[in-house]
Amino acid sequence: MALISIEGMEFFAYHGCFAEEQLIGAHFIVDFYLDVNTRHAEQSDTLHHTINYMSVYQVVKKEMEVKSHLLESVAHRILTSVVTLFPDIISAEVKIAKLNPSIGGKVDRVCVTLSTDDLTFDECG
Repeated sequence: MALISIEGMEFFAYHGCFAEEQLIGAHFIVDFYLDVNTRHAEQSDTLHHTINYMSVYQVVKKEMEVKSHLLESVAHRILTSVVTLFPDIISAEVKIAKLNPSIGGKVDRVCVTLSTDDLTFDECG
């Protein structure tokens, strides 16, 4: 088994509870971690025997483009979409960081981390 990490994906998006956040937008960083059995890919050296990082990135990008009030909702959509696209994933975790959040003081980032352990089978497909 292997841990595949796709770290530091940067997006400008419109997530937040305040109307200004949905108009002005903010910068976000997304990290994604996948537990996958890579034994077949290790031997075959063939992309279709593992997880295509570009496909995962495209799913994350698509979900980040959907306006949401809560990072928890975005994280849930990302996990559900990736696990549905790649049913061979054993487990996954996504971390979304909102940079310079408007919470009334100097804060570098706020983060939400969600894993497939937090989802039920029905939510994952």
